Order: sequence, then structure tokens, then C-alpha cells
Amino acid sequence: MHTLRLLLAAWLWVALGTAWAQDVLPVPALTARVIDQTGTLDTAQRSALEAKLAAFEQASGPQIVVLMVPSTQPEDISSYAQRVADSWKIGRREVGDGLLIVVAKNDRRVRIEVAKALEGAVPDLAARQIIDRAITPAFRAGDFAGGLSAAVDTLMARIKGEGLPLPEARAP
Repeated sequence: MHTLRLLLAAWLWVALGTAWAQDVLPVPALTARVIDQTGTLDTAQRSALEAKLAAFEQASGPQIVVLMVPSTQPEDISSYAQRVADSWKIGRREVGDGLLIVVAKNDRRVRIEVAKALEGAVPDLAARQIIDRAITPAFRAGDFAGGLSAAVDTLMARIKGEGLPLPEARAP
């Protein structure tokens, strides 16, 4: 009888774990450079951000995408952002220079997911500072478009600076 209870408990544990794993937020289709599933940005704000991202991609090459979702629960934002980045494969295939900004509005969480080629330009500390200094204050003031635009401007500047050649040494 004790063995039967243990087997039943183990089966229930596995069944609940499987059910929980299936409840994660699905990765949306990559249909634009700015995907707002929260309805936070109006058409003009979304279009302005899209245009800025498209111009940067055309001029510099790296691709930046913004995804706004209501929540990433039951998954943490880091795991969700990684799943989205793995699925979308943002950036040029041969270079691996994509960057993803995920906003989980109701969770009050933001994540900047950086592809390998851009880790020098946007290390984890820089991403955290951009979130803390550009995004969070604007979001707290209700200016989501402004926060995203400021973050994108800072990210683009960092990425552009990464590709600059080192200055040549001057002869004494």
C-alpha cells in the first residue's frame, strides 16, 4: 500500500510539473522590430521607434527588436528573453549581432538580451545601467515610449562605438 501511494505521488508530481511547463508564455511570431502585446504604445510611438531601429539596422547592421508583453509568468524574464532570442535569431546570421529588449509590463521587469557579437559593446553591467538610468525612470513617470527610445539611443551609441578602430599611435 505504501509503494502504491509513493507511485501515485510521483506520478502526480510529474503530471503537475509537465502541466506547469506547458503553461509558459508562447514565443510570438517576429513580425516587426517593435511588438507591443500590451497596447501601451500608440501607433505614432511604435512607428517612430520602428523607423529609428530600421535606420540603425540599415546604416550599421546590428538588429535591435523590442518586445512588450503583459507578463512572462510563470517564467522569469531572463528565461523568457532567452527563449525568444533563441527562437527569433535576431541579427545577421554570419555575425550574430542581435539585441532584444523585453518588457514584462505587469511584472515591472525589463531585460536586455545581447547576442555574442555585441557583448563587448553592451556587457551585462551596461545593460543593467541602461535599464536603471534610461528605462526605469521614464517607465515610472508613465513614459514608456520615451524610456524605450532613450534606451535604444544609448544602445545604438554603444554599438557604434564598439566598431571604431583604435587610434593610431603618434610618433614622438
